[in-house]
Amino acid sequence: MVQPRFVRPMQSSPSTDTGEPTSSNLYVANCGPAVGLSHDAIAAVFADFGEVKGVYAADESGVRVIVSFADPFSAKSALEALNGRPCPDLKGRSLHIRYSVLQSASETQVNDCVPVSLVDSELNIPGLFLIPEFVSVEEEQQLLAAVDARPWIVLAKRRVQHYGYEFCYGTRNVDTKKPLGELPSFVSPILERISLFPNLDNDPSSLDLDQLTVNEYPSGVGLSPHIDTHSAFEDCIFSLSLAGPCIMEFRRYSVSTWKASSADAEKLGDSSCIKKALYLPPRSMLLLSGEARYAWNHYIPHHKIDKVKEKVIRRSPRRVSFTIRKVRNHPCRCNYPQYCDSQQQR
Repeated sequence: MVQPRFVRPMQSSPSTDTGEPTSSNLYVANCGPAVGLSHDAIAAVFADFGEVKGVYAADESGVRVIVSFADPFSAKSALEALNGRPCPDLKGRSLHIRYSVLQSASETQVNDCVPVSLVDSELNIPGLFLIPEFVSVEEEQQLLAAVDARPWIVLAKRRVQHYGYEFCYGTRNVDTKKPLGELPSFVSPILERISLFPNLDNDPSSLDLDQLTVNEYPSGVGLSPHIDTHSAFEDCIFSLSLAGPCIMEFRRYSVSTWKASSADAEKLGDSSCIKKALYLPPRSMLLLSGEARYAWNHYIPHHKIDKVKEKVIRRSPRRVSFTIRKVRNHPCRCNYPQYCDSQQQR
């Protein structure tokens, strides 16, 4: 069954000249499966205001939905009663609601299903390399045991650990004046193996890796599109996947995105960006360098099931990634100024 598609919420409520609503669809933020609210539970709450035809994911975040009513007056009643207020029947979450509009058939012909490649060469992105089985099954278990024996920092949807320097999500950078010490000994074999990584022609000093972020992703949780801040880290970014697989999507926009999300880029009319996707199996090591590191957003869709070459792959209960980088102590002088915070701020 094909799911209906809806446009982004309108800035003002659609209405006739008499003030009557003309849309029976509501965009509802801050509720969804990612925060423990099923579509059935959401439908039951909104059904108090009229017949609900369906509840659909508004995007891949898991925290935004479309509630489609049988008539626009029911939608108006729900919006006026629930918008901006905590809802006791939805775990007390404050809902942020706007009208939304069903796309026409011609508008939904865009193919937003990105084919997934199994090998890095199929993407043809300079500087992107993937090595399967970078660690053995035994090494994988040892690494997982090492991080599980240490304290986790709990974020909204995932858990993290930082070593060397703490990555500050608010600024998307690190504070070089507050080092956390040397990287833990359990990553020493990984660092030694990285030095033998093929296709490396970078400045040796950029491979003196000193920052590690460990991420634990529960099933269904992904990562928003972003480019690692140019001024924060040097050229090579290594990411080791453990415990489970995922799809990583790569997006290149023509507009500057160094201080904006890719969603903001699409609002600027760049929704036709280049999109490519790669399957990251457990124990594989991904290297982003050069163009792949500086010019392409990387993104993990918020899915519990991925489709790879006509095969459906269910994500494991957890996926753990080791992202290893070298902190930059000078302005970035890369060849991609439109994406570079150092060069845009001059």
